[in-house]
Formats: sequence, C-alpha cells, structure tokens
Amino acid sequence: PLPMRPGDITRIDDEYIRNGTVSVFCFIQPHTGKIIHAVEPTRTAIDWSEKVKFLVDEVNPDAEKIILVMDNLNTHNTASLYKAFPPEEARRIARKLEIHYTPKHGSWLDIAEIGINIMTRECLNRRIPDIETLRAELKAWNEAYNSAPTEINWQFSNETSRIKLKSLYPDIDRNQELRDQLRQKKSQIK
Repeated sequence: PLPMRPGDITRIDDEYIRNGTVSVFCFIQPHTGKIIHAVEPTRTAIDWSEKVKFLVDEVNPDAEKIILVMDNLNTHNTASLYKAFPPEEARRIARKLEIHYTPKHGSWLDIAEIGINIMTRECLNRRIPDIETLRAELKAWNEAYNSAPTEINWQFSNETSRIKLKSLYPDIDRNQELRDQLRQKKSQIK
C-alpha cells in the first residue's frame, strides 16, 4: 500500500480471519482451588455429559454428592445425561449431583467463570492457531496453576448480598410511602 500523503507512515488494513471456535469446559473445586478443564470442538449435551461423568467417576469417585454451580446453558441439566448414556448410567451419575444455576446475568456468582477469567488472562490472551495447540497450552497452564492452588473462600451469602446489592432490592418502606402519597392525591381529586 502507498502512503496517503508523502511523509506519512504506511497504513495497512488488517483483516481478521477466524480459524474457528471451540468450547472450553472449566470446573473448579473450591475446597482445593484446583481447576479442571477440557477443550472440545463442540458444546453439545453429550460433551457436557462426558465431562460430568469424568468429574463423578475420575475426579471425585468417593464423593456421595457433587455440587455443581453453573449457568443456564440448555445442555447443563440431567436430561443431557440421558442423551449420552443408558438410563441406568445416567441415573447413577444424576443421583450424585446437586445442581444450582446462577441467575440470568449472574455469571459473576459462578466460581468457574472466575476461573475462566484467570485462564483467559494468563493463557488465552492471544490467538491460538488450532485445537491441538490450545489443548497443549491449556494443559501446561493447568499443571502450573494446580501445582500451587489456593482454596476458594466464597463469602457471598443472602445477608451480604442485601448489603452489596442494595440497589437491586426494593425498598419496602419507600414503596409504601409512595403508595400512601398516591392514595392521598387520589382522595383529594375526588
């Protein structure tokens, strides 16, 4: 390309070329601080079910109950297990799960989202050319991160939410005051 005017620097248009997308599954164990991840070319009900089975059978084989906190993606439910496995196997896995969903626009309540943010800043902050390279990069990062994990002390509760998110909760006294004023004005009009 030629410069726009003599003496100006050359400007080149850069065109973004998308090499495709992948799904990164991320699970965090708050009591250990360890991150478990998996990279798949898709994010189907079968993909999710296989990761959950891995959590139940490989990561936490002795656990009576595994609590999952996650977003409301359409594949994040026990019905997906029945799409992936025979009914007896799906039921066995589902019985070990206690599932809690974050509210809409509440992904910041999901510890795994925080883990994905850390992973993105430390490992995924550049273009990665293909899924094999991504898997290798994430594996190396994951091993380094998990070599010195920090237990997650989640302190958000109903009590603290009412303080921190005060603007989202209705002020019952103020609402009653406004209703009383409205009634008074209506009675004056009559």
